[in-house]
Amino acid sequence: MTRRQLVFRAAATALAAPFWGRPAQAVITLPKDLCFGGEDAFHRIVGKAVAGRWGQLPMGTRMLTLARELEGVPYVGYTLEIHDRIECPSVDFQGLDCWTFFECVLGLARMIEPPKPAYAWTDLLEEIEWTRYRGGRCTGGYLERIHYLDEWFFDNFARQNVLDLTRKLPGAERLRGRRSTEMTTLWKSYRYLRENPGLRGPMRASEVEVEKLPVWYVPKAKVPAMESQLQTGDIIGIVTRDQGGVCSHVGLAARGADGTLRFMHASKNHQAVVMDSRLSVYLDRFKSHAGIMAARPLSVRYTLRDRAQYLARLQRLKAGQAPNAA
Repeated sequence: MTRRQLVFRAAATALAAPFWGRPAQAVITLPKDLCFGGEDAFHRIVGKAVAGRWGQLPMGTRMLTLARELEGVPYVGYTLEIHDRIECPSVDFQGLDCWTFFECVLGLARMIEPPKPAYAWTDLLEEIEWTRYRGGRCTGGYLERIHYLDEWFFDNFARQNVLDLTRKLPGAERLRGRRSTEMTTLWKSYRYLRENPGLRGPMRASEVEVEKLPVWYVPKAKVPAMESQLQTGDIIGIVTRDQGGVCSHVGLAARGADGTLRFMHASKNHQAVVMDSRLSVYLDRFKSHAGIMAARPLSVRYTLRDRAQYLARLQRLKAGQAPNAA
């Protein structure tokens, strides 16, 4: 199947949750060796998860258990850029950057919750498609992908994949005046934009919409006092002081047996996935770090797949209002 078409189709599930039915996915023509790497590692991890019934663990514990299986995987930048023209869900267990690390862990955690005797690599790509793209759909277009983490929080909160914690955390403040220009300023670093000049204008239009989002964050001086509010498995966006985007990095919260909340991430400095220092200590290590955003992954039983309800929730979030429950 490595050189044949990838087909993502509707998958009915045994879980009786509202709006669980998944719409049929478009045919995406990319070879397996471009969109999936490290199949031995995938089967090793999933085999342990099935044997240990990790799908029954609380979501946060499940996230960290899976994340520890990726510890030591080499850091590789720009792992989302896999083709010159065709966008496709992808993952490579042989090399991860900060985004694909947290995304891979989340995808695995969601995938193994509905019990199955075995899981295929396409099961993981379906979950990655569901969280990586606006509305959970990829039809091959680069602009369908969510390129900025603050927008990822909004879109996945609207679909009830995560709970955006940030605004309700102690010390949270509204972030204003932040421009999101990295993709179009550094377009030479992104092969889709480099090879397709016609994408740059629409990408800038997308960035303008991202800049309108009502974003909240916790300044790093206030993080030590509120670390107790965070849980293992929470997704932590590192808010930067620099213009170009809201977040410059992302990882996971990991609370140890001694109660210390540490930061686990794919680190460019360490060139690997590592369990780093206490979160607040990590923030203080870099002058460019302004603070954090945080989201809590939710069980798949909360997932909202009704498009009309998703769009209504998203509109409320963009207006700075609380979303209606599904």
